[in-house]
Amino acid sequence: MQTRKKYIFLALLASWLLLFFFGGDQLHRFAFFSERKAEAQRNWPRWTDQSLLKSFADPEELQSDGDPSVPSPRERRVAQLSIYKNSRCRMETCFDFSRCEKHGFRVFTYPRDRDQPISESYSKILTSIERSRYYTPNPEEACLFILSIDTLDRDHLSGQYIHNVDEKIRGFPLWNGGRNHLIFNLYSGTWPNYTEDLGFDIGQAILAKASFYTESFRPGFDISIPLFPKDHPQHGGERGWLYQDSVPPKKKYLLVFKGKRYLTGIGSGTRNALHHIHNGKDIISLTTCKHGKDWERHKDTRCDKDNLNYEKFDYQELLHNSTFCIVPRGRRLGSFRFLEALQAACIPVLLSDGWELPFAEAIDWGKAAVVGNERLLLQIPSAVRCIHPERVLAFQQQTQFLWDAYFSSVDKIVHTTLEIIKDRLLQHRSRSRFLWNTLPGGLLALPDFSTYLGDFPFYHLQRGSSPSKKFTAFIRATSMAGSLSQPILRLIQAVSGSQYCAQILVLWSSEKPSPPSGKWPQTTVPLTVIQGRGKVSDRFFPYAAIQTDAVLSLDEHTSLSTSEVDFAFVVWRSFPERIVGFPAQSHFWDAEQRRWGYTSKWTNELSIILTTAAFYHRYYHSLFTEYLPARLRELVDGLAACEDLLMNILVAAVTKLPPIKVAQRKQHKEAVPQQLRLDPVLFKDQVSILRKKYPHLDKP
Repeated sequence: MQTRKKYIFLALLASWLLLFFFGGDQLHRFAFFSERKAEAQRNWPRWTDQSLLKSFADPEELQSDGDPSVPSPRERRVAQLSIYKNSRCRMETCFDFSRCEKHGFRVFTYPRDRDQPISESYSKILTSIERSRYYTPNPEEACLFILSIDTLDRDHLSGQYIHNVDEKIRGFPLWNGGRNHLIFNLYSGTWPNYTEDLGFDIGQAILAKASFYTESFRPGFDISIPLFPKDHPQHGGERGWLYQDSVPPKKKYLLVFKGKRYLTGIGSGTRNALHHIHNGKDIISLTTCKHGKDWERHKDTRCDKDNLNYEKFDYQELLHNSTFCIVPRGRRLGSFRFLEALQAACIPVLLSDGWELPFAEAIDWGKAAVVGNERLLLQIPSAVRCIHPERVLAFQQQTQFLWDAYFSSVDKIVHTTLEIIKDRLLQHRSRSRFLWNTLPGGLLALPDFSTYLGDFPFYHLQRGSSPSKKFTAFIRATSMAGSLSQPILRLIQAVSGSQYCAQILVLWSSEKPSPPSGKWPQTTVPLTVIQGRGKVSDRFFPYAAIQTDAVLSLDEHTSLSTSEVDFAFVVWRSFPERIVGFPAQSHFWDAEQRRWGYTSKWTNELSIILTTAAFYHRYYHSLFTEYLPARLRELVDGLAACEDLLMNILVAAVTKLPPIKVAQRKQHKEAVPQQLRLDPVLFKDQVSILRKKYPHLDKP
């Protein structure tokens, strides 16, 4: 019995040993099946030889390049939620459209506090708004509100940082949680992460911000603006370096960069890698780490060599002589280099991942810039070499158009921001992207006038169309007699005889009442008398009675024949964007008086066509009345003159083109028709005046 038990025990022991030896791995798999199933859902696999490999980095750690100062996507999301609590804001949900219904799009700026410091840049922004045609001093009429608190620099290490903004704005009775407010910002966040923290809750306000990150940007609500320096001009601004429709000479360099290199922190990765594409021939990439207080403590082995090469090239010379300019991110996404490249007609090559480009809602940057990827830097040289020369020229010309239309001054940056917001309010009357990206630009194509391209004078060439085949004669009468003079009667008869005349409008600007209808001459076209307000600017008011594209502007004392009118109109139809007329003048700089002047002396050049006898497009009436600052019109009315000069300046500023002079037919009064004319003035020579038969002709 004991022997039997012994054999049974040995058999069980042997079975357990065999099972453990041959099936242990399977038992281990069953025992840890649930754990293995959970591990299978991880992003990274568990290799059998994992003990021989280094552990994988977390995906979010990879996106930060291992630099602890660079915020991870998770950290950016947390920061974003703390700043943009109304991150889902849209115009339909966070903007009160009813405030804009009664008085239209009007903008109110909060009264400035004398004890509250304001930076030079923010002062320019407020001045631009207060001088715009949308400004109102009455908050009850306002559709949009602008804070008087300077919010441009929200880096708390900056000397221009304003503290306790939250407390201040909550005390404003008009704040209303930020609804219908527009906040401007150029700098956000601080060292080392440079997050988009503004230091206060913007609520439901629209944010016009530079260096806008796409994850924080609220499409159709926020607006990305360019980063501009404090010395950026208030208005006007310097012109671009490439003349309109001109072909630049072949540039010495293909691709250039000259700027700071960050040794540590956010933005250092891209700039530290730029030296890899430098070849010293047609690609120049120069960096310096010689900036900041403690750069020597952090400098690497390349610093001394980089600093030495950096001084060998002039930055402005590189801009002038390069086709493409690298625009990498700095500590923040945007940089001053972007506007500098645009002005220089140096095509920007953007290396700033996640940057919402300025005014991208309206501007097609694919026609003016090359958007690269920071991680594909080494592919940039070959990519720009592959761009066809014709496309390169188109890029260069578009940079000049965008610079002049939207970025050359603070006024243009602010007005573009306001016009984009206005287009959102009235989408059925908003500008198309074609208008924003084609000369003369969205700021000069007023949607209140029309949204149909054929109604403007600028787009007939692109559309292959022509302006209307009739014109409206617009005669300004200022007779003090209260009756019709012979010159105006002859003028009406001559103009009405034109085959292209659709109607005649007479602007009666005299203090005395206009003659009754029976006193006016009978014409083959309708004749309408409009009572003026006694201002010289009335002649450029957009009267609803003007229905034709062409306007023939005349004074009552102008003398023209029907054939001269017909010829001038035919010429104008070929150049509908210009002023085409008869009396010409030219402007000049008077060095002694140190001011501009103009003269009617005959010269080989002309720059002004007087509107006493000139054709132009009726759209310029709308621009003159609605686009020009009211102060200029008031100045003209106060002088009771110079309105034709202002109109010429306006058209030239819009089109960048000169006017066209049409010569009048010379008329010689002779008692008897002759086939031979003997005029001694035709036979002038250089001999002594005493030897001439008609010496008095040479005397003044």
